[in-house]
Amino acid sequence: LEAVTEIVIGHLAEAAGATVASLSLLVGEDRLRLIGIKGGRAGVIDRWRTYELPGTPAGDCVRSRQVLVLSGRDEIHSRYPDLETAADGERSMVCLPLLAGERAIGVLTMSFPGRRSFSATEVEFFRVVSDTCSQAIDRVQALCAASDQAAKLQFLADATAELAQSLDYESTLAKVARLAVPWFADWCSISLGFDGELRTLAVAHADPDKVMLAKRFQERYPPDPDAPRGSYQVFRTGQSELTPAITDEMLNLLVTDEEQRAMIRQLDVRSAMSVPLTMSDRVLGVVTWVAGEKGRRFTAEDLTFGEDLARRAAVAIDNAQLHTELREMAMRLQRAVLPASLPDVDGWEMAAYYSPAGQLDVGGDFYDLIPLDRGRLALVIGDVMGRGVHAAASMAQMRAATRALVAVDPEPIAVLKRLDQVFEHYDVNQLVTMLYAVMDPATDEAVIANAGHLSPVVLRACGCAELVSLPAGLLLGAGGTTRSAVTLAFGPGDTLLAFTDGLIERRGEDIDAGAQRLLNECQRLRVGALQDALTDLVKVVSDPVRDDDVAALVLRRAAVSSDHAVPVVSVQTNE
Repeated sequence: LEAVTEIVIGHLAEAAGATVASLSLLVGEDRLRLIGIKGGRAGVIDRWRTYELPGTPAGDCVRSRQVLVLSGRDEIHSRYPDLETAADGERSMVCLPLLAGERAIGVLTMSFPGRRSFSATEVEFFRVVSDTCSQAIDRVQALCAASDQAAKLQFLADATAELAQSLDYESTLAKVARLAVPWFADWCSISLGFDGELRTLAVAHADPDKVMLAKRFQERYPPDPDAPRGSYQVFRTGQSELTPAITDEMLNLLVTDEEQRAMIRQLDVRSAMSVPLTMSDRVLGVVTWVAGEKGRRFTAEDLTFGEDLARRAAVAIDNAQLHTELREMAMRLQRAVLPASLPDVDGWEMAAYYSPAGQLDVGGDFYDLIPLDRGRLALVIGDVMGRGVHAAASMAQMRAATRALVAVDPEPIAVLKRLDQVFEHYDVNQLVTMLYAVMDPATDEAVIANAGHLSPVVLRACGCAELVSLPAGLLLGAGGTTRSAVTLAFGPGDTLLAFTDGLIERRGEDIDAGAQRLLNECQRLRVGALQDALTDLVKVVSDPVRDDDVAALVLRRAAVSSDHAVPVVSVQTNE
């Protein structure tokens, strides 16, 4: 819990622009315990390691179960005079209740410099943070220790899903640049600030052929950071600049060489205005509109309109920045949930492949290999239905819960039965397919149970390949209680390939055609290093323009001279 808190509050403070962010959980009925803090002065942790509810903003937030906003030091001091010393330098505060149903379990607190008001977008984001963090912490406290990591991810995943309503960062910038071209301006450029430096990230022109010319002009002749006018001055002061008419006399003072003069003439720069992209009290960057090709000249009324448009653009850009940052966090944590490496077990060769879909959403494919006693291995692969970060959160839950259950009893039927119970008792809102197998070298067998997942491929030492015949089984979370398992002969030199549907599905094609394509190409697994062979197989079989994740897991027994047959030895059921 402490580790995920550090990640959450660290990135949350950076994304929201807070100087201090902390998370506290309720202890008993009248005390809070500080779990983690980002920022703040020395000694804060010792001062607030545990504290009582009365007389504190966090305490009032927990008691009321409502978001608490304190705008300015005067309001903080008037309502909480005992916090004067502790709150010095932290002028505005936001406290977010962490609720599990109607029950308060803690509070998220953020502090901001100066007097601040918060937009509806920010308040909604804070509510999302509160709700998703509450869900994550509730799951951490409810599930076993092994599912701890999954519950932590739920908070970040759900928060990212809410922000994903906006476009991704680069697309948002491009859209903002195109908003008023060509009906308001002939061309537009957007520059954002990075450590005091303006970088032009988007350019749009009424004439598509001149977009590259406009970009080349800005790269060749960047604005002077020390100039008393221009984009840097707008960025520093937050004040707009309007130049209704750019005269030849002005150009003579500005141009440094004839190439610059020629490019300005090609672009026909006749009128310009630069407006700050302001979000609350932060200047994110500068948007510049230029006119001239159609005789257009900007007026004071145009500037008023431009400033309004820039404010709206700043909200969109700020949302996109938050979306990008949180999505990157979710993807990093998703990668952290998947195995960083496969176990090294004598007598086994193994390889895994995972690739996210070529789109914004984080996916829910998961896999695992778990060493058991007596040289056995448990193989897990699954797929959460749907797309988006909610699917990724459920993926993390499933992998963590499966590991915990395998530690208790690794038998396939028992594992799937207990996972069904997880869905019955906890708020898991996604349908999940899963293939689970226990590979036993002592008996030369694999016991496989299936919950609605695609059947794996077995590639025999003799070179023949086929899909394992398995009962489909109900998906996890579908309400089924009957589970069965198939025992398959699996000897030295045999290979098992488990995969998710992204490997064989292609738009407009029957899935059986994809399965046959996979069988036709499985011989690739017999050539070269297993990891390289698996990567090569995925590239050949999968759709190059796919919109789904691909996960594949291959497991091979060390070869000996004897061949092994394919037969199903028995079918078990829990009925």
